[in-house]
Amino acid sequence: MSTVLNKPEAQADDAVLAVVAAAISAVQHDTGYGSIEITIHDGRVTQIERREKVRFDQQVKAKK
Repeated sequence: MSTVLNKPEAQADDAVLAVVAAAISAVQHDTGYGSIEITIHDGRVTQIERREKVRFDQQVKAKK
């Protein structure tokens, strides 16, 4: 059985998807890697967190 969304619900879903797509695009353009956590309350996006790890290639110098 399929569920047909009425117009306001479909518009709300489209708005949520647009926000999610924008967050993903920002990560792709800024760093190309990372994670995104999206918090939704009552069907509305209330918070988006972007995380990025910065790792350094440290070479240990041998003691003489």
